[in-house]
Amino acid sequence: MTSHQTTQTMKPATAAKKLGVYLEATPAEFQEGVISRAELNALQADPPQWLQDLRRTGPHPRPVVAAKLGVSISGLARGGVTEALTTEQIDALKTEDPEWLRRERATQADVRKEAARLKDKQRESGEG
Repeated sequence: MTSHQTTQTMKPATAAKKLGVYLEATPAEFQEGVISRAELNALQADPPQWLQDLRRTGPHPRPVVAAKLGVSISGLARGGVTEALTTEQIDALKTEDPEWLRRERATQADVRKEAARLKDKQRESGEG
Protein backbone atom coordinates (compact mmCIF):
# COMPACT_ATOMS: atom_id res chain seq x y z
CA MET A 1 0.00 0.00 0.00
CA THR A 2 1.47 3.35 -0.99
CA SER A 3 0.56 6.55 0.73
CA HIS A 4 0.38 9.75 -1.22
CA GLN A 5 1.87 12.52 0.86
CA THR A 6 0.80 16.05 0.08
CA THR A 7 3.40 18.77 0.23
CA GLN A 8 3.01 20.90 3.33
CA THR A 9 3.24 24.59 2.53
CA MET A 10 3.12 27.74 4.57
CA LYS A 11 2.64 31.42 4.08
CA PRO A 12 5.75 33.59 3.88
CA ALA A 13 4.88 35.19 7.25
CA THR A 14 4.90 31.78 8.93
CA ALA A 15 8.18 30.81 7.28
CA ALA A 16 9.78 34.13 8.27
CA LYS A 17 8.67 33.59 11.86
CA LYS A 18 10.16 30.08 11.88
CA LEU A 19 13.40 31.46 10.42
CA GLY A 20 13.49 34.29 12.97
CA VAL A 21 13.59 37.07 10.38
CA TYR A 22 11.54 40.18 9.66
CA LEU A 23 9.26 39.38 6.69
CA GLU A 24 9.38 42.88 5.19
CA ALA A 25 13.18 42.64 4.93
CA THR A 26 13.16 39.36 2.98
CA PRO A 27 13.51 39.27 -0.82
CA ALA A 28 10.34 39.87 -2.86
CA GLU A 29 10.30 36.30 -4.20
CA PHE A 30 10.22 34.99 -0.63
CA GLN A 31 7.42 37.39 0.38
CA GLU A 32 5.28 36.62 -2.67
CA GLY A 33 5.66 32.86 -2.79
CA VAL A 34 4.49 29.86 -0.82
CA ILE A 35 7.17 27.97 1.08
CA SER A 36 7.12 24.20 1.34
CA ARG A 37 8.36 22.34 4.39
CA ALA A 38 11.27 21.03 2.28
CA GLU A 39 12.20 24.58 1.21
CA LEU A 40 12.08 25.77 4.81
CA ASN A 41 14.30 22.87 5.89
CA ALA A 42 16.74 23.71 3.08
CA LEU A 43 16.83 27.38 4.15
CA GLN A 44 17.54 26.34 7.74
CA ALA A 45 20.18 23.76 6.79
CA ASP A 46 22.04 25.91 4.27
CA PRO A 47 20.95 29.55 4.62
CA PRO A 48 21.49 31.69 1.52
CA GLN A 49 23.46 34.94 1.86
CA TRP A 50 20.34 37.11 2.26
CA LEU A 51 19.20 35.00 5.21
CA GLN A 52 22.63 35.02 6.84
CA ASP A 53 22.78 38.81 6.45
CA LEU A 54 19.29 39.31 7.91
CA ARG A 55 20.09 37.13 10.90
CA ARG A 56 23.36 38.96 11.50
CA THR A 57 22.40 42.62 10.92
CA GLY A 58 18.58 42.71 10.82
CA PRO A 59 16.20 44.33 10.82
CA HIS A 60 15.03 41.83 13.41
CA PRO A 61 11.39 41.02 14.32
CA ARG A 62 10.21 42.05 17.78
CA PRO A 63 10.63 38.59 19.40
CA VAL A 64 14.30 38.60 18.36
CA VAL A 65 14.77 42.22 19.49
CA ALA A 66 13.20 41.38 22.85
CA ALA A 67 15.46 38.35 23.29
CA LYS A 68 18.60 40.31 22.36
CA LEU A 69 17.68 43.02 24.88
CA GLY A 70 16.66 40.55 27.58
CA VAL A 71 13.10 41.85 27.90
CA SER A 72 9.60 40.68 26.99
CA ILE A 73 7.75 41.76 23.85
CA SER A 74 5.35 43.64 26.14
CA GLY A 75 8.35 45.34 27.70
CA LEU A 76 9.45 46.52 24.27
CA ALA A 77 6.02 48.06 23.70
CA ARG A 78 6.10 49.75 27.12
CA GLY A 79 9.50 51.15 26.17
CA GLY A 80 8.08 52.54 22.94
CA VAL A 81 9.80 50.04 20.62
CA THR A 82 7.16 48.96 18.12
CA GLU A 83 9.22 48.50 14.96
CA ALA A 84 11.85 46.04 13.84
CA LEU A 85 15.38 47.07 14.83
CA THR A 86 18.75 46.39 13.27
CA THR A 87 21.60 44.85 15.24
CA GLU A 88 23.27 48.28 15.26
CA GLN A 89 20.15 49.88 16.79
CA ILE A 90 19.91 47.11 19.40
CA ASP A 91 23.57 47.59 20.32
CA ALA A 92 23.01 51.35 20.60
CA LEU A 93 20.08 50.76 22.97
CA LYS A 94 22.23 48.46 25.09
CA THR A 95 24.93 51.14 25.24
CA GLU A 96 22.46 53.91 26.10
CA ASP A 97 20.81 51.65 28.71
CA PRO A 98 17.72 53.85 29.13
CA GLU A 99 15.64 53.70 32.30
CA TRP A 100 12.83 51.71 30.63
CA LEU A 101 15.31 49.04 29.49
CA ARG A 102 16.81 48.66 32.99
CA ARG A 103 13.29 48.45 34.46
CA GLU A 104 12.11 45.87 31.91
CA ARG A 105 15.23 43.74 32.37
CA ALA A 106 14.62 43.74 36.12
CA THR A 107 10.99 42.76 35.54
CA GLN A 108 12.07 39.96 33.22
CA ALA A 109 14.59 38.72 35.79
CA ASP A 110 11.84 38.67 38.44
CA VAL A 111 9.57 36.71 36.10
CA ARG A 112 12.31 34.14 35.49
CA LYS A 113 13.01 33.81 39.23
CA GLU A 114 9.33 33.29 39.98
CA ALA A 115 9.01 30.70 37.20
CA ALA A 116 12.03 28.83 38.59
CA ARG A 117 10.61 29.00 42.13
CA LEU A 118 7.28 27.58 40.95
CA LYS A 119 9.02 24.84 39.01
CA ASP A 120 11.05 23.88 42.09
CA LYS A 121 7.93 23.92 44.25
CA GLN A 122 6.09 21.73 41.76
CA ARG A 123 9.00 19.31 41.60
CA GLU A 124 9.15 19.09 45.42
CA SER A 125 5.43 18.44 45.75
CA GLY A 126 5.59 15.84 42.97
CA GLU A 127 8.41 13.95 44.65
CA GLY A 128 6.95 14.16 48.19
